[in-house]
Amino acid sequence: MMSQSAGSVTVMGLGSMGQAMVRSLCASGTKVTVWNRSPEKAGAVVEFGAVRADTVGQALSAGEVIVLSLTDYPAMYDVLEPVAEHLAGKTIVNLSSDSPESTRKAGAWIRARGGRFLAGGVMADSDGVGSSAAYIFYSGPRDVFAACADALRPLGRPEYLGEDDGIAQLYYQAVLAMFLPGLLAFEQALAMIDRSGESIERFLPYAQRSMGDMADLYAAVAAMAATGGWRDIAHLRMMAAGAQHVVQTATAAGVDTALAHAVRTYWHRALTESERTGVPVSTFQLLRGETSSLNKPEYR
Repeated sequence: MMSQSAGSVTVMGLGSMGQAMVRSLCASGTKVTVWNRSPEKAGAVVEFGAVRADTVGQALSAGEVIVLSLTDYPAMYDVLEPVAEHLAGKTIVNLSSDSPESTRKAGAWIRARGGRFLAGGVMADSDGVGSSAAYIFYSGPRDVFAACADALRPLGRPEYLGEDDGIAQLYYQAVLAMFLPGLLAFEQALAMIDRSGESIERFLPYAQRSMGDMADLYAAVAAMAATGGWRDIAHLRMMAAGAQHVVQTATAAGVDTALAHAVRTYWHRALTESERTGVPVSTFQLLRGETSSLNKPEYR
């Protein structure tokens, strides 16, 4: 498929993630060309062994595998649209974050201009890029993935999910849906401890112990979700009460309670619907948007 070596990669976008990608690629012996809207960031990665391109056109001409590490997909159009005539024969690997539908539209846009497209979601922070724990979701045509998988491997273990351009972002955003509220929840806990006059340092080991290894819990919750979620009214009553107590404790400590109220709302809604209909309704059903079917006698 490729007339040039897949060992030559261009990276566009040199924020902390882009710089980490360049560093990892250069360390693997890959020939790397870089471009960034702010030239000083491109200059900063030359020390890794990268070659700086002065224009987007030059960056595209340097190789066939073009890795984008931008804020979102609209930024891709800002960068590539003025030089769209240079996209023919190039493989655009967009590792930026956006919605699955935006990703599908971008794939069609690239192909309409003669290019190849692969979408990705990087499951590592900038410090973890290239580590043994790092992996990247990829989606798009299988032959495109196969042609550049080795070139991309220094960034993290490739996890190919399928031909649908949007599926990598679906999985990536689903993981973020877990991570972002979880991070805020931890900060909520720290705020409660701190505003109550307790030491964050003293609390930390207890927080770490309470989380432990979540793998078994995730497996159990996923198994329940496959059958409609946890629909035991006694459990819902206990969780709703616990969520209310968190709100009360946070309020008394004088910290922001918007997140705690949002969490409480779901448990309270599930319990209220269960008691109103006489049929257990799970929080998973609410999150799945099944409000129109809550009166049905069983989960479908």
